[in-house]
Amino acid sequence: MNIKTRNKRSAEFNNASMSDLVFLLLIFFMLLSTLVSPNAIKLLLPSSSSDRQIIEGKRIEVYIDENFQYYLKDVPVDNNGLKQGLTDGLYGSTESSVILRSDATVPIQFAVNVIDIVNGINKKYNAKHKVILATIPLE
Repeated sequence: MNIKTRNKRSAEFNNASMSDLVFLLLIFFMLLSTLVSPNAIKLLLPSSSSDRQIIEGKRIEVYIDENFQYYLKDVPVDNNGLKQGLTDGLYGSTESSVILRSDATVPIQFAVNVIDIVNGINKKYNAKHKVILATIPLE
């Protein structure tokens, strides 16, 4: 007498649920990575008691780290590269903001260099770009 069972066990692995899980993890980490750190360069910003400004329009971020290295959009540049990058970034607009994120230990001359470059661009193209120094709230 040959009795066969109706429910047979399958030794195959279903990959559909695994691909759904990997896709959900990918979305989760992509969203998490955008929220983790808006500033990739670690700086100790100076503190200030002034109110925060809401910046509208085009923005370009310039960083100066504790080693006196300029960064334009997280890319290290020298003085000439900074001037060329700001000129290219501000070209075509008349009122943009350059956000200067300088370490608290950096001498003021490095910030003045950035302001001079922006003022030169304003004079050359008859524009009204402004430089805003980023600070942290005074405790």
